Amino acid sequence: MSKRIGLVAAAVAVPAALVLTSVGIGQAAEHTPPSASAPAGEAAPRTAAVKNLDDPAKKEIAMKLVSSAENSSLDWRAQFKYIEDIDDGRGYTAGIIGFCSGTGDMLELVEYYTQVKPGNVLAKYLPALREVDGSDSHDGLDPNFTKDWKKAAEDKAFQEAQEHERDRVYFNPSVSQGKSDGIGTLGQFIYYDAIVMHGPGDSKYSFGGIRKTAMSKAKTPAQGGDEKTYLNAFLDARKKAMQSEEAHSDTSRVDTEQRKFLNEGNLGLEPPLKWKVYGDPFEINS
Repeated sequence: MSKRIGLVAAAVAVPAALVLTSVGIGQAAEHTPPSASAPAGEAAPRTAAVKNLDDPAKKEIAMKLVSSAENSSLDWRAQFKYIEDIDDGRGYTAGIIGFCSGTGDMLELVEYYTQVKPGNVLAKYLPALREVDGSDSHDGLDPNFTKDWKKAAEDKAFQEAQEHERDRVYFNPSVSQGKSDGIGTLGQFIYYDAIVMHGPGDSKYSFGGIRKTAMSKAKTPAQGGDEKTYLNAFLDARKKAMQSEEAHSDTSRVDTEQRKFLNEGNLGLEPPLKWKVYGDPFEINS
């Protein structure tokens, strides 16, 4: 049974300050070139590549970690069809990243899907989605929207649309910002999980606001600060943001997942990983 507490896909307009350079999904870090002083005929040693969260294997881990918190399952691909109103004031929450009918990102998803595949089963709901944006209303969506969402989720084009919007709005900006701040794979995931729940933006409890609070307490590595100290400050600020809203008051995804990895010194988010969310144990061994 899902223990989803409320994925807040907040306002989806990504500030220019947040979107730095575009992150190449699946782009692996480059290896250090061979040393010119290596003995003839002998391969020079290579420095181990530092992988970022956009490395395919790391990205897969990130998707599983988020799904463990949002759906009590590591099978994130099974969530394309997920949809329900979790009574958090944001209308319907659905899909792999919790697109919400009340926060604009569900509207943008269906608009994109309709560009890719005109006449799809959800296209007829676009006027209603525009009307309910900013509210928890189901006007124009009930009684068949949830059924049609699940039907659309069987379509490969809709699955790809969900992944496209997840990356455009949440994954790419958070990884890009993490790289700019000098934080590694774990830190980039911490950013990603925060932007997924709290949304992009600069308000106090949005991703930008949480980051601003953290930076008032500790310097980022790019500013010469210690990575672990900064990430602890970020998680402290994230907890306060979660505790400001009843739907997110359980902070175990920070306490017994992200903070656990940080305390273990696993800044590279390297398996094996063992954690708990809402008391449920999970692990990734490879």
